[in-house]
Amino acid sequence: MEFFCYHRDRPGSMALRRELLEEHWSYMDRYAAQLIARGPTLGGDGDTPTGSVHIVDLPDPAAARAFAFDEPNYQAGAYRDVLLRRWRNALGRTMWDFPGGRTGGNRYLVLGLGAGQAADLDVPADRDELIAYGPLLSDDGTVWLGTAALVRAPDPDRARAVLTPHRYADIEVHNWQFGGRPS
Repeated sequence: MEFFCYHRDRPGSMALRRELLEEHWSYMDRYAAQLIARGPTLGGDGDTPTGSVHIVDLPDPAAARAFAFDEPNYQAGAYRDVLLRRWRNALGRTMWDFPGGRTGGNRYLVLGLGAGQAADLDVPADRDELIAYGPLLSDDGTVWLGTAALVRAPDPDRARAVLTPHRYADIEVHNWQFGGRPS
């Protein structure tokens, strides 16, 4: 089962995140084979972390909750909140398989919080700019709760356009970058 996990930073937690960086990476190393995508969201300056995205394939919702809530930054109080939802990998690949590579262009997390009938279940036609894409679902996978996408786009408005306007209670767009240990 695939899960989307978005830890949002608590204001003023940057020093704590820096202090726990190696612990965070070591923790994530344990899940390397299960990770579909990972990386920080960034503030308007493009440098300041505002959160951490992990899309991971785990056996069940209990394992996903353990993954999200045992994470060292979460345990130390660096995160304000956690969005954890079942997810379906509509592209059938990991971020490392993205044809656009790790660098070049602006990258965004586009998070559509669902309202009403399911939307955007089919992969958009311009899939070449999609790094990861899929619906957010209830734990049992039967209820559509929104859509999460990682996309390369010229600007936030073009990134937002990957989702159908007016089909969501809210659409968030965050600067995002490929994550993991620096090479």
